[in-house]
Amino acid sequence: MGVKFMTTKNLTRFEKARLLGARAIQISMGAKPLVDTKKLDSLDPIDIAYAELKEDKLPLDVIRME
Repeated sequence: MGVKFMTTKNLTRFEKARLLGARAIQISMGAKPLVDTKKLDSLDPIDIAYAELKEDKLPLDVIRME
């Protein structure tokens, strides 16, 4: 029986919002950004998290249960 997991590269808007929020909290609590912050216009944690998402460097995964 077991549980089946499925993943795709496409994120729903809800998953994207959850990932950005979770990563922004991590960055605001002192986690090291995985993108070059000198290239960004803002040092806001949400902007940094969004840049990580755009560059596919977000260190979080989405696990969907079927």
